[in-house]
Amino acid sequence: MRRIALFSLIFAVVAGLVTAESWQRKSGDNLRDALEGRKIVYENGAWQVFNPSGRTLYHAGRDSWGYWQIRDDEYCSSWPPSDLWTCYTVEVAGQKVRFIGPSDDVTQGRYDN
Repeated sequence: MRRIALFSLIFAVVAGLVTAESWQRKSGDNLRDALEGRKIVYENGAWQVFNPSGRTLYHAGRDSWGYWQIRDDEYCSSWPPSDLWTCYTVEVAGQKVRFIGPSDDVTQGRYDN
């Protein structure tokens, strides 16, 4: 009985450590540092590079070039031929990055450094 109790306690502690992610919202220069010059690989295998020039390359089987910038502490992007911009909150937890859209949709990836 003691073994079961001890095992349960150890499991609960380890599970808590594994599942506890400390997502931190990025803003201003911290947001720029989180994206500029970085490559992110998304859960679907696509990847994106955020060039310092304001150009961004998204690759999901083929290249798609767009533009990115920071507006009001959010990452914003525009993809030609459209000239509309969509903005996202950015949160980071270790090597994980997630983008939260205007409708609370979430896209998650990880840094590929």
